[in-house]
Amino acid sequence: MGKRKKSSRKPAPARQKVPLDTTFTCLFCHHEKSVTVRMDRKEGVAQLVCRVCDQRYQSKVNHLTEPIDIYSEWIDAADAAEREAHVNRRPAASSSRQVRVAASVDSDDD
Repeated sequence: MGKRKKSSRKPAPARQKVPLDTTFTCLFCHHEKSVTVRMDRKEGVAQLVCRVCDQRYQSKVNHLTEPIDIYSEWIDAADAAEREAHVNRRPAASSSRQVRVAASVDSDDD
């Protein structure tokens, strides 16, 4: 008796990986593609720098970290700093107290 013939399937074509962005829009000056991320995996540090307004951010990295992760951390840190500044800000002088208007001194009742 003969062997059954195996159906020959061709392997599925490999998906092309879409490259992630490495330049981003600055949160402070709003220039597009002005923020770059430099990652030094050996040192375990990433630096984010805006070429226009010179805004900087530094973070720790590991072998899985990508530039978009550093950018996201920067956004979160900026939001947290803004919230903290808003909470620590003293309230404006309140005008809840009534101010008495001084009576005029011109009246002569003698």
